[in-house]
Amino acid sequence: MKIYDKLINKEGKLAVIGLGYVGLPIALEFAKKIKVVGFDINEERVEMMRNNIDPSEELDSAAFDGCDIHFTSKLEDLKDVNFFVVAVPTPINNMNLPDLGPVLSASRTVGQVLKKGDYVVYESTVYPGCTEDDCVPILEELSGLKMVTDFKVGYSPERINPGDKVHTIRTIKKVASGCDELSLDEIAKVYEIVVDAGIYKATSIKVAEACKIIENTQRDVNIALINELSLILSKMGVNTYDVLAAAGTKWNFLNFTPGLVGGHCIGVDPYYLVYKAKKVGYYAKVISSARYINDSMGFYVGKQTVKKILEAGRNALESKVLVMGATFKENVSDVRNSKVVDIIRELESFSVHVDVVDPYASSDELKHEYGFGLVEKPAANSYDAVILAVSHEEYSQLDEHFFKGLLKDGKGVVVDIKGLYRGKLKELEYWSL
Repeated sequence: MKIYDKLINKEGKLAVIGLGYVGLPIALEFAKKIKVVGFDINEERVEMMRNNIDPSEELDSAAFDGCDIHFTSKLEDLKDVNFFVVAVPTPINNMNLPDLGPVLSASRTVGQVLKKGDYVVYESTVYPGCTEDDCVPILEELSGLKMVTDFKVGYSPERINPGDKVHTIRTIKKVASGCDELSLDEIAKVYEIVVDAGIYKATSIKVAEACKIIENTQRDVNIALINELSLILSKMGVNTYDVLAAAGTKWNFLNFTPGLVGGHCIGVDPYYLVYKAKKVGYYAKVISSARYINDSMGFYVGKQTVKKILEAGRNALESKVLVMGATFKENVSDVRNSKVVDIIRELESFSVHVDVVDPYASSDELKHEYGFGLVEKPAANSYDAVILAVSHEEYSQLDEHFFKGLLKDGKGVVVDIKGLYRGKLKELEYWSL
């Protein structure tokens, strides 16, 4: 019996290894149609999911309804699984080098329970060649089996967009690949269980790996271009958003805007490609330059804010700044690799006192990750500058009176990174990228 038939007839099980913002939604979608084991090494998170709570705060409790899923952190619960989906993080270390620890650890977990006829599909973002060169040898060594002849391997890049309720697993076309023609067809059929938008069959695992990593690299490079333009235009006294609005009237102008590039995708994935390029003897100039520009934007915003405070005749050493927003993007709770932290660090390097608020972020998590927490409520008439760092929905309908109420004597600078209030603040000093 083929693997698809085994799963759809509930004579076999699918396991998702890693139940973060990518793995959990996939596991729950599959669990509406087939038997699923949701595996995560963090027992505290597992217990939350047993109680219909998404630790990533992306899904509500209703998403768990009607799902045939067993959440576990125990290896023995994987022994009767036939199809493994690996969806663990692939971060970078403090030297901006790939940290394959989670994906290699997940491979060791699967390798210990792998049987003849099983399938293993990786969704974690990696450089081309990682699946076959780094992960498969672990699977083979621990299982004593051989890829293709004994078990099948594939790669199907995740395309989850945190906070996006429109572009979901079902509505985004899925790329799939396999180690041979049979595995490609079967993997595609399995994903068709949960993907309505269709499956694109890549010609090889390396092609599928590369397609994912260039999706985010392309966005990174385009954003870096606009960020660099904002640095140039600022020196000329020209507002970047005004320029983009004018340029956007041309039908083929690409609509990118300046800003902070953080998170665990765009701010990370290009480093995997740069690393692999060096391994094969090429220095990725454009990609590396884009990363440098985007990684420096938080520090740039911090410096510009201090300059504006000094231009207002105030002492930076005695100044106080409110930062609104701490997550890596709007309307999500995830603070991992948030570049707002760079703004805060830069302000603190000038001895500026910084208060931070955010309707989504966890103060405890911020303290654990970065050493600072949130203030419960901003202090009225206390700040020399207000930085609107993340364009959360809650911040989209404020008025000038609101900002005046936060600033000392109703005067000061509003730094608006995403240009939400361009042309709307008439009396306060206003600056944006």
